[in-house]
Amino acid sequence: MSEKWNVTGDMLEACNCEVECPCFFLSPPTEGDCKTLIGWHIDNGKFGDVALDGLNVLFAAYVPGLISDGNWKAALYLDERANEEQKNALTQIFSGQSGGHPAILGSFIGEVLGVKSVPIEYQAEGKRRSIRIPDIAEADIEAITDANDNLVTLSNPPFQLSPEPTQVISRSKRLSYRDYDLQWDLEGKSGNYLAFAYEGP
Repeated sequence: MSEKWNVTGDMLEACNCEVECPCFFLSPPTEGDCKTLIGWHIDNGKFGDVALDGLNVLFAAYVPGLISDGNWKAALYLDERANEEQKNALTQIFSGQSGGHPAILGSFIGEVLGVKSVPIEYQAEGKRRSIRIPDIAEADIEAITDANDNLVTLSNPPFQLSPEPTQVISRSKRLSYRDYDLQWDLEGKSGNYLAFAYEGP
């Protein structure tokens, strides 16, 4: 049985759909497929006795149609600052092997392209979020606001990235990825950021 674990922090998502990504409503992607990056910064986390504070993780996926139909191609990237115990813990958590909310994402994966240890930079400042892996991936998003500069949010969509019910609707300034057999370079598309709190098994 898996170790007890929990991780909390800040996360972002960006994809090639128009704002707001219809996948959150279990509707077809804007362009028929969804090319997405999902990034996490762990503020506080433990996997058994292994501390995970301050580490970053990125998930890249190609979704060929309806998000709920599965058959995703996915790659996982782990913070190179993690030691072997931490890498094992991050892999088990974010691949969905150790249950909890990430297991929902994991259940849609049809092909795992690989798991790599790389430098990952995650930044959260005001209404902007970004994650970057040099020469591989970058997502830079900024919150959409109303006429009074209030954040525009989405609460309790049918498909959720986190048990946290509310995400901030954003637009990408940059969304790029180049690895394995996948490649995209976009801007002005859908993005979201939110707090996350996962635990398991």
